[in-house]
Parts: sequence; structure tokens; C-alpha cells
Amino acid sequence: MSESSAEAAVEAATAATSALSAAGPANWRRAGVAGAAIGVVAAGAAAGVAIERLTVGRGMRRKARLALDSAGPYGALRGTPGKAAADDGTELYYEVDEVETDTALAPRRRRLFGRKAPAPVTVVFSHGYCLSQDSWHFQRAALRGVVRTVHWDQRSHGRSGRGVAQVRDDQPVTIDQLGRDLKAVIDAAAPEGPLVLVGHSMGGMTMMALADQYPGLIRDRVVGVALVGTSSGRLGEVNFGLPVAGVNAVRRILPGVLKALGQRAELVERGRRATADLFAGIIKRYSFASRDIDPAVARFAERLIEATPIDVVAEFYPAFTDHDKTEALAYFADLPVLVLAGVKDLVTPSEHSESIADLLPDAELVLVPDAGHLVMLEHPEVVTDRLADLLTRVGAVPAGATVGGYGSTSSTAQPG
Repeated sequence: MSESSAEAAVEAATAATSALSAAGPANWRRAGVAGAAIGVVAAGAAAGVAIERLTVGRGMRRKARLALDSAGPYGALRGTPGKAAADDGTELYYEVDEVETDTALAPRRRRLFGRKAPAPVTVVFSHGYCLSQDSWHFQRAALRGVVRTVHWDQRSHGRSGRGVAQVRDDQPVTIDQLGRDLKAVIDAAAPEGPLVLVGHSMGGMTMMALADQYPGLIRDRVVGVALVGTSSGRLGEVNFGLPVAGVNAVRRILPGVLKALGQRAELVERGRRATADLFAGIIKRYSFASRDIDPAVARFAERLIEATPIDVVAEFYPAFTDHDKTEALAYFADLPVLVLAGVKDLVTPSEHSESIADLLPDAELVLVPDAGHLVMLEHPEVVTDRLADLLTRVGAVPAGATVGGYGSTSSTAQPG
């Protein structure tokens, strides 16, 4: 590991141990295990980071980040804003992109969906953990103005408010709560008409929780479902690409470590900024599988994840271990369903998508080679094409529609 990598690791360790110290002696008893677990996770990205550091200094990398941020083409799409109130009073932010009749859109509409106008379907996009609605940038760009879409930020993420039940009442986040949040957004942004639900990772789990609690809504209004890089349960068994000893240590202590770090959020946020280079390598490892991912897209993913406060990261994490919505999948059984995942996803392995498809035998299963967890950013052309096909299957667009050349993320790509 290069000298600058070592410095970053020391700074990260300092922030973590300071937080553990403040949290009390019980956490120090686990500090040895915590250090080992954090070391295992960091080592997963250290090799790539170290090689990068041998040729690119920290100052140069900082300038590169500033240049990519100032360009800022990704996540810049905005729609008509709105706010929904969750059942605990949390303010949920959403945006709507309406169908446009502008003749300038005609060539793109024909390229996407043929010559017939699409039916009045609303496509509701739900994002994943530590992300925001902007993670659907490429799909939003492709569908913008062609079909009605709703993009929303989950509680405590993006532009939505901090979870009232969590801040005021110290209640844990649950996937069921997220399902109720989605219902509130649908009631506010799409109170009538057919719906297509699209969810990535935690967003897919949110959709399952919606179905579990509001089966009548699914039966009466939902005409199609897309589950991207998600799981119906057993997330406690995921090894994150780590050795057995390392993952067992992580599972044992990570909830406690995150809680301790969340209690010293200000200190940890300073540590995160100081170790941005190190964590950029970790984020890249767990987000993408392609070696030639567009640096601007990789930086965009970093910005999304960096924007999630550490106390929110800690707050949501335990919900995934408890998540089990396998039985709720039955509510999607009679619908056109797309199940899509990256083959090299280390966060929500593609085997989880295969398990979902096994329970929904009529679903279309798409496994994308050389793709990681953020498959909709890494291979947007594949995801957008399969979504367009799903819209065709539900009758929202004419048969034979395809999407071509929209959203490549090679190093020479231009933003959609």
C-alpha cells in the first residue's frame, strides 16, 4: 500500500476508534474484532487503490474530483416537485415527469416505442440504500417526456426529510415502514390510473413491503413490476466477497460499530472527508464490476453515497437483516415482472434475483455479465431496454419497441 493509502487508513481508523471510545467500554471489548473486520473490508479495495496511488497523487485526485463534480452532468435532471406525508409525519420528496406533446420529442418517442402514443401509465421508481432518485439518471433520461414517471427519495435520503419516527421517537427503520412511505407517495403523485413499479435493491424491498401491506393496490392498479438487484430475504447470509473469517467478524460487530459511529456523526463525517480516496476505492468495488466504467459515473456514485449521513447509514442497516418478504412475492405472480441483476453484484448477489424468479416462473430473468450492484448506472442501456420491453408487455407502448444507444457508460460516453 502506498504512503498516502496508509495515511488514509490511519485517519479512518482514528475516526472509528474515537467513535467507539465515546460509545463506551462495551464497544472497546469488541474493538480488536472491529479492527480486523474493518481491515478485511478495506483490504478488498486496497490493492486497486494502492496501484492507483502509485501513479496519481492525492492532490491530483482531488483536482480530478473537483473537475468531475463541476461538470456535474449526472443527476441533474429535475421534474415537477411534490411532497407527500408519511404516516409518522416524515416529509417525502418526489418529482414527476409528465408526458410531453412537443413535436421535438417525436423522433425519440418513435425510437423508443414506435409510432403509437403510450397509454396513460405512471412508472414509479424507488431507489436503493444510500442512494437517491438520481440513481435512475439514465432511465429517466430515456423515458423523459415519453411516459409519465415518478421519482422519489426514501426517508432520510436525498431531498426527503429525516425520519420523524427515528429522530423523535427513536424507532428503528423497518422495510414495512418504507412500504407505507411508498403508498403515501403513490397517493400523492399518482392517485389514479395504472402503475408500473420499478425498484433497485432497497427500493425493490420497499415494493415487496407495499404488496404485503396493500395487496388490493397491487391487484387493482399495478400492471407491471421491475425488481433490479434486490432480494426477498436472507441478506444476513451475504458474504460481500469477503473470506469466511472476515465476513463472520463483520456480521458480528458491524451493527454495533455503525451505531457507535452514528452517535458521533460529526466526527465521523470529518473522517469520511479526510479518507475520501480510500473509500472511493471501496465504493467502486462494491458498486461496479466493469474495469472501464466512465470515471464521471463512478464519481457520481461516490457523490450519491457520500451524501448519505453516517447516522442514516447506521439507522437503516439492521432493517436488511430482518427483511423477509418472500411470501409477498405471490402478489406479483399474475403480473408481467422483470427481474434483473448484475452477475458480479457483491451487495445483493444475483442468486437472490434467481430465487425471486424461481418463485415467479412467468417473470423475465435478466442476468447482466460484468455488472455489479449499480447495474442501472454501469449498464444503463441494458436496464433501459428491458424496462422499455416491460412497458411493451404491459400494453403501455406498442409492440416491437426497442431502445438502442441510450446511456452507454464507456470512457468515451456522453451523459444522456
